[in-house]
Amino acid sequence: MDRPHRAPWPPDVREADASLEGPFVPKRGARRYLVAEFAVLFVGVPLLLVPFRQAFGRFVIPGLVLLGLGCAAVLWRDSRFDRRRLWCRPFGGAWLRRILRIWLIGGGLLAAGLVLWRPDLWLRFPREAPGLWLTILVTYPLLSAYPQEIIFRAFLFHRYRALFPGRRRRILVSGLVFGLAHLFFLNGPALVLSSLGGLLFARTYARSGAVLPAAVEHTLWGLLLFTVGLGRYFYGGAIGT
Repeated sequence: MDRPHRAPWPPDVREADASLEGPFVPKRGARRYLVAEFAVLFVGVPLLLVPFRQAFGRFVIPGLVLLGLGCAAVLWRDSRFDRRRLWCRPFGGAWLRRILRIWLIGGGLLAAGLVLWRPDLWLRFPREAPGLWLTILVTYPLLSAYPQEIIFRAFLFHRYRALFPGRRRRILVSGLVFGLAHLFFLNGPALVLSSLGGLLFARTYARSGAVLPAAVEHTLWGLLLFTVGLGRYFYGGAIGT
């Protein structure tokens, strides 16, 4: 049976290599520094944005791109990080079939649930705003999905691996903070769906060792949500409306 194969380089997080070193990390008090950095970036910032959600809603995508570039720059300067993880992967048919299989089954169930729960939302976005919907379809992979996978997967898994030993623990943490990052939308569906999606994407990153498979998976699910009618819970332009 053709199975998704492992990365051709060492796993991203080997426990024996889970040191506290890294760019911009002081030698003294490294653990305290990384704990504080993680708390600020992945807990403090999402919580701080909530009171200012209306003012910052339109800057969600630019902020993601800038933060993604910053995280990529830190990883680039880290000699222990294999830069190929950011863009390269022998992305064969086995990985794609696995991603598509989960997406088709899960997406079908999600769409059926939406029709039963909120039939008024079914295909509402492409019907009422086809131009904006098409724009999102084109820009979402590069301006949203990929930066998020760099931030919440590659950066988090590598930089904080000493704080969260064990692949399962990193997957859990990545999924939870990914859900928290969507708190400023202030609705239950965004929190639940993003947390579940974060766990799925983190698992794909942990198993593949690269951003590309996780970004492809993220893109498929994101475009599905915007198409079937759940995009209203995730659209930054709708904040405050």
